[in-house]
Amino acid sequence: MLSALLRKKRGDDGEQTALDLLQGDGLRLVQRNFRCKLGEIDLVMQEREVLVFVEVRVRKNAAFGSASDSITVHKQRRLILAAQYFLQTHREWANAACRFDAVTITGNNAPEWCRDAFQVST
Repeated sequence: MLSALLRKKRGDDGEQTALDLLQGDGLRLVQRNFRCKLGEIDLVMQEREVLVFVEVRVRKNAAFGSASDSITVHKQRRLILAAQYFLQTHREWANAACRFDAVTITGNNAPEWCRDAFQVST
């Protein structure tokens, strides 16, 4: 139980660090922790006219791979489905250009922001 609470706190702290980083670079928060039956999006941000779906990953250390390694193809699919649902339920963004970014934090390293971390394949 305690380890689950520590993981949640680490994740929440990582999300806040990512939010601070992105806002410091001029992005505007649209929604935090968007959840639906298809998945969850940690941060939905706006950069000019682009809607940015951000996955935040935090790893205590790199013993089992870096934080970026944990964004698997399966996770990407769930993010894409959640983003599609977001666009369907937030009609004001229906025609916006979109991209998927990732902010990863491994151990005590500085956060890494990967713009356009993955693409929707057609």
